[in-house]
Amino acid sequence: MHSEPVIYVVDDDPDSRESAVALISQMSLKAVSYSSAIEFLDAYDGYRPACLLTDHRMLGMTGVELLETLRGRGITLSVVVMTAFAETELTVRAIRGGAVTLLEKPFSNTALWNAIHEALSEDRDIATGEERIQAIRQRLETLTPGEVEVMNLIVEGETNKAAAFRLGVSVRTVENRRSNIFEKMDVVSLAELVQLVIAAR
Repeated sequence: MHSEPVIYVVDDDPDSRESAVALISQMSLKAVSYSSAIEFLDAYDGYRPACLLTDHRMLGMTGVELLETLRGRGITLSVVVMTAFAETELTVRAIRGGAVTLLEKPFSNTALWNAIHEALSEDRDIATGEERIQAIRQRLETLTPGEVEVMNLIVEGETNKAAAFRLGVSVRTVENRRSNIFEKMDVVSLAELVQLVIAAR
């Protein structure tokens, strides 16, 4: 995750797009604009923290369809949907799709700033959580197959003796593998290990 946030603006109306970029620049934030959802999807490289500010009514893919496409690809980038027609069905669909908020045009500078601030705050939290999970998964990948077997059993609540019986190995072998697991996963208790495994899964 980078330190400087980026606001992506997607709008097929040049005047509206340029107006949004100008307002964002006044907030001392970096803005990058696109004239269509497809153009944005082709260009987005996973930069975080960031916020996507997208108009809804656009030729081709709409703003909400863009949001749904991102989520379908597993991209959790924070999204604010702009619209001049804030219909109930659209609002519900946008929020269910994971939009931070629906910003109704015309909006004030304050409303835009509040929406962007909320989206960036959410995006930082999500990105930090995803980085943590990735780090946990990388540690899990360092475990040997035998250590994974022991880890799965002790996470299920099996004692060392019961795990040894189920695996057909000695209790000492289970103890050694358990010690290696705790060291590789950088934990000091079973509770910590369980929390990490749950988070990774």
